[in-house]
Amino acid sequence: MTGLMLFLIALLFLFFGYSVAFTFAGVSVIVGVFALGMDLFAFMPYRIMSVMENTTLMAIPMFVFMGIVLQKTGLAERLLESAAKLFGSMAGGVAISTIIVGALLAASTGVVGASVVAMGVISLPVMLKNNYHQPTAAGVICASGTLGQIIPPSIILIILGDVMGVPVGDLFKAAVLPGFLLIVVYTIYILVLGKFKPHYCPPMEVTESKRELLVQAMKDIVPPLLLIVTVLGSIFTGVATPTESAAIGAVGSLVLALFYRSLSFAKINAVSKETVKVTSMIFAVLIGATAFSMVFSYSGSEYIVEEFFLELPGEKWTFILLAMLAILILGFFIDFIEIAFLVVPILTPVALALDIDLIWFAILITMNLQTSFLTPPFGFSLFYLKGVAPPSFKTTTIYKGVIPFILMQLFVLGLVLLLPEYLIIS
Repeated sequence: MTGLMLFLIALLFLFFGYSVAFTFAGVSVIVGVFALGMDLFAFMPYRIMSVMENTTLMAIPMFVFMGIVLQKTGLAERLLESAAKLFGSMAGGVAISTIIVGALLAASTGVVGASVVAMGVISLPVMLKNNYHQPTAAGVICASGTLGQIIPPSIILIILGDVMGVPVGDLFKAAVLPGFLLIVVYTIYILVLGKFKPHYCPPMEVTESKRELLVQAMKDIVPPLLLIVTVLGSIFTGVATPTESAAIGAVGSLVLALFYRSLSFAKINAVSKETVKVTSMIFAVLIGATAFSMVFSYSGSEYIVEEFFLELPGEKWTFILLAMLAILILGFFIDFIEIAFLVVPILTPVALALDIDLIWFAILITMNLQTSFLTPPFGFSLFYLKGVAPPSFKTTTIYKGVIPFILMQLFVLGLVLLLPEYLIIS
C-alpha cells in the first residue's frame, strides 16, 4: 500500500508539472517518514555518496560536453549543409541528409534536444524554401533528432546501465543494430514518399558540381565520423571503458572545433555552462530517484509487484507486453528520465525473476522511451522543434508529421521484441 501511494502521488505531481528531482525527493520523504519512520533516512547519505562515486555515471557530463561543443561551434551546421547539398538533387534528398546527419549527431552527442534544435534551425528553412510538405519536414526532423536515444553513446543507455546493473559497454553494442535498422526504415520511407508523392519532398536546386560537393562533404563529414569511430570503437574493442571513451570524445570534439577554426574562449564558456546545467539536472533527478527507490524497496512493495507479475498467465511475454504498454502510455505524459528512475527499478527485479535477458529488456525499454519523445501531447522533440520553427508553423502540423515515424518506431520495436537473436549483438 505504501509503494502504491508513493507511486501515485509522485505521478500526480509530475502531471501537474512540478520539478522531477524535488517531486521524487519530497514525496519520498513525506511518505517515508509517515509510513516507515525517520530512521529510514539514516541510509540516505551513503546512497548519495554511492551515486557521486559511480565512475560509470561520470561518462554523462563528458558525452553531454562533446555534443554541445559540436552544436555551439557550428560543426553540426557544417554537417547538415554539406549532406543537404550532396543528396539534395534527388527527391527527398534534404530529408535523407537530415536523417543521416541526425544519426551522426546521435553518435556524437547522445543529446536529443541539441540534435533537434540544430536540425530545426538549419534543415527546416531549407525544406520550407524547397516547398516540402510541412508535416513531413517536421516528422523527419523530430524523428532524426530522437535517434540520440538509441544510437550509442546514448545518455539513457548509461542511465539504464546504472539502474539495471548491466555493463554500459554491452548496452552500447546491443543498441547498434536496432539504431541502424531505424535509420534504414526512415530512409526507405522517404524514398518511397519521393517516388509516389514527389511534391511532398521535392529535389533541391544545386549549383555546385558533384566533385566540389563530394570534396566539401569529405572535409565536413569524415573528421566527425573518425571521432565517432574512435569513441565507439574504443568501447567495443575493450580498449577503453565508456567513461574513458567519453573523455576521449570530449577532448576530440575540442580538437575538431580547433581544426575547423571555430573554437574560442567565449564558446568554451557557453558550452561549459550548458553542460553543467544538463548534468546537474540529471544528477538531481538521480538523487531524488534514489530516495524514491529506497522508500519503495523498504516498504516491501518490490516483492508485491514481483508476486503480481509472476502470477500472471503467460509469465514472461505477458510481463514484457504489459511493461512496454505501461512505458508507452507514461511516455505520452512524462519525460524519459522520470520513467527510467520511476518505473525501471520496479520492473528490473521482475525481469530477473522471470529470467529475462536484461540487455535485451533494456534495449526494448530504450526504444520505447525513444517513442515517448515523439508522442503527443508532451513529446519533448515536438516542443524543441516548435521552439525554433517559424511562428506560422502550427503545433498540429508537427503532431501530424510525427505519426508515421511513431508507427515506424513501434514496427522496429516489434522486430527487436520478436527477433532478438538477429538484432541484439551480445
